[in-house]
Amino acid sequence: MPDPYWNHNVHHHPAVLAAVPDGCGTALDAGCGDGLLARKLAARAVSVTGVDRSPEMIKLARAHAHVPGNVTYVAADYLTDGSLPEGAYDFVSAVAVVHHAPFEEAVTRLARLTAPGGRLVIVGMAANRTLLDWLISACGVPASLLLARLHGGKRARRACPWKTCTCPGQRSGRPWTACFPAAASAARCCGATSSCGTDHEKAAPEPPQEPPSPHNRTATTRRSSASPEPATGW
Repeated sequence: MPDPYWNHNVHHHPAVLAAVPDGCGTALDAGCGDGLLARKLAARAVSVTGVDRSPEMIKLARAHAHVPGNVTYVAADYLTDGSLPEGAYDFVSAVAVVHHAPFEEAVTRLARLTAPGGRLVIVGMAANRTLLDWLISACGVPASLLLARLHGGKRARRACPWKTCTCPGQRSGRPWTACFPAAASAARCCGATSSCGTDHEKAAPEPPQEPPSPHNRTATTRRSSASPEPATGW
């Protein structure tokens, strides 16, 4: 079915869905909002949990006319709520979430929620630091306008309680490799960055590395529980 609305977050849903591992058992969508992505994940995982700290958004998600039977919505903060078991989810997604919290704290928590050998995908805001960064980002503006026009305009999810980013200087400001040394990255349009990794707390510390291109990045890594280093994936 076509999406009920389009915006930059929804634009990246296909990339997130493409990263779901085959045979996925449990999936978690952190910051699920009205549950649109969680409902899409239901077709690729045995069970899906959508979590959002806004009770209003969880109420809206639960009220949707077609909530799949394998989807559960929980009103909670993924950063602090102990009811979300660490290491329990084969796939974890976080779209436009991590830039509302301290970057390393958010990414570390999401990685710990991910099961060993599972996959974590984060879509966040790219950081522009140089003139070249801004020029490359500017190239995405026409594409964004065209996509919005083709989808009937850029719209937010209904009744979404907008919140100002609590860490404006951390728009994916630290390199993904600081948390996931083997993460790859790839450019995408519409101003988003994403990274994926698992078993964060078992990763050996590494010295700071030069960040990949700070523009729209999409990267995933997957690590088996028996291997100390993740293998680069999509």
